[in-house]
Amino acid sequence: MTGRDRRAGYGGSGAAAPSIPTPDHETDTDQNGFPVTSPSPQRPARPTTTDPEDEAPAVARATWRDAPGLMLRGGFVGMAEGVPGISGGTIALVVGLFDRLIDSAGQLVHALRVTVSAALRRSEGREVRAAFGVIDWRFLAPVLLGMAVVLVATLSLLAPLLEAHPVQVSSVFLGMIAVSILVPLRMMPHRPSPRDLLLIAGGAVVAFGLTSLPRVDVAQPPLWLVFVGAAIAINALVVPGVSGSFVLLTLGLYIPVQAALADRDLVFILTFAAGAAVGLGSFVKVLQWLLHHRRQVFLAVVTGLMIGSLRSLWPWQDGTTLLAPPSASAVGVSALLALAGGAVVWLALAWERRHGSPAVVHA
Repeated sequence: MTGRDRRAGYGGSGAAAPSIPTPDHETDTDQNGFPVTSPSPQRPARPTTTDPEDEAPAVARATWRDAPGLMLRGGFVGMAEGVPGISGGTIALVVGLFDRLIDSAGQLVHALRVTVSAALRRSEGREVRAAFGVIDWRFLAPVLLGMAVVLVATLSLLAPLLEAHPVQVSSVFLGMIAVSILVPLRMMPHRPSPRDLLLIAGGAVVAFGLTSLPRVDVAQPPLWLVFVGAAIAINALVVPGVSGSFVLLTLGLYIPVQAALADRDLVFILTFAAGAAVGLGSFVKVLQWLLHHRRQVFLAVVTGLMIGSLRSLWPWQDGTTLLAPPSASAVGVSALLALAGGAVVWLALAWERRHGSPAVVHA
């Protein structure tokens, strides 16, 4: 019996075939009379578990004309990483680099894994070239160059200034970071819910506790500590509200890192770089997933971390886990410096918002 006979009558008797409901598919027969099903064009799309508004917005690839501005922004991030108590991730949020830096880091880690896998299998380099071709080098290269140059300059110039005038410098940065808390709040896809407020409070408690840890002095740290410390510090570098330099201070590695850079200690530097690469490779994918699938939750935690990290920028530190009371003779000047630092960030955010810059919201 052919497909036409099947449609004309049931079993060749002329009786109508029983009706079988097919809500999601349309049924037809092939040339041999067997049923063939195809999805109905009216079938509703499968619901997703991720709120589209909770995902990071897409950004066009950079051009070489953007390089000077990207180098400048990367320089701000590098400066932050050279000052204990200031998070490079926080500054990356403020200057609008954070999302793209995390995505680029994830792509770079993936490309390196593909390279290692291809080398072990002795395969052709086509997949390696494809993996590295995905990376937006016109964005990443200027940012990394600016970060590296200014970081080295900061360790040589700004760090001694912080040691000579800790109250004044800390006051400026305190005001800047306090106003910067507005950035993750503005980047949230939705208004903060009661759950988000709990996450903000939890992040603040965690950051306050971390910045209360006593600092350790290690004259000549073992290489395993250098490796582990770099892996932890690099993760602090990419998380807003947590200072990589402060982590190094807590582990007793901040001064040895400065000395190794000054003395060009290649063994120390390579060990530190290896630890940073391992730490970044193991954590950046987690951050990338959070940014694209749990953006509201991530930004709530980041807001709390930034609030709690203000403790490390309190101008009057007594060298222990306790905070010293403000000095009566310097409190007025410190307040003015904090207001000035906050005003700089406020004006920068207002300018970018007025001119429609993608730096803060759409980075």
